[in-house]
Amino acid sequence: MIFRSPIKHCKACGIAVVYRLPDDGDVRERAICPTCHTVHYENPLNVVGTVPHLDERVLLCKRNIEPRKGYWTLPAGFMELNETAAQGAARETDEEAGAQIEMGALFSLLSVPRVGQVHLFYLAKLLSDKFDPGHETMEAKLFTEAEIPWDDIAFRTVRVTLERYFADRRQGIFGVHTVDIV
Repeated sequence: MIFRSPIKHCKACGIAVVYRLPDDGDVRERAICPTCHTVHYENPLNVVGTVPHLDERVLLCKRNIEPRKGYWTLPAGFMELNETAAQGAARETDEEAGAQIEMGALFSLLSVPRVGQVHLFYLAKLLSDKFDPGHETMEAKLFTEAEIPWDDIAFRTVRVTLERYFADRRQGIFGVHTVDIV
């Protein structure tokens, strides 16, 4: 489980913040600067990635970094500033798998409040079965549904996304799936 440290200092002036209810009627305690009165909000991080597919197979990456080093995942990572969610997903797919893709539609949106994250996965058609994984990936490999190492999937969000992907594939129509992982 990931816990972020609480905000300790004002990002505007550097003074130690206090946690209290803002004076504007907000009902949540916030980090507030007692000197310049800046209210600091803590928001979830966006994780963006793809479900790269070629025929009946999907591309998975074996993680070479913690957390869950040695486990399989879809190519994904934290969205960066100044990029769209789809651009971030494409960047992560290139960085982690070295895969050439044609970006498709948003496929799954998973809220993970206990770690302060929202995961967005896009469908992505693979244009080649040749991969050039980056340093965060031990191996990039195509799997059919029956071949997926289900017991070695790194994250619940990836497992749920894969399950929904193969269910939609069997039905011949892909929807957008919103899931709360609690």
